[in-house]
Amino acid sequence: MNYLKATDLLPDDLLKEVQRYIQGELIYIPNRPSERRRWGESSGAAQYYLNRNEEVRAKFNAGVSIDELSEQYGLSTDRIKKIVYSKK
Repeated sequence: MNYLKATDLLPDDLLKEVQRYIQGELIYIPNRPSERRRWGESSGAAQYYLNRNEEVRAKFNAGVSIDELSEQYGLSTDRIKKIVYSKK
């Protein structure tokens, strides 16, 4: 993470207002909520799990048992049940 100097970024009046609350400390300013990414979007994990779950549902609908799916995917039978019985 690169640190930026507030004196280089903020107008003087805003800097003085921030200094009323914090001085000489590090502060994290998060992205606006509309610009945040959801979990797994950056790494591709979310898409991986969506694809895996669709595959599990398709195999279940084709007649593969929950126990077999659990063994194939290395997941608990409870997790497989949550996947196949979810509304997605």
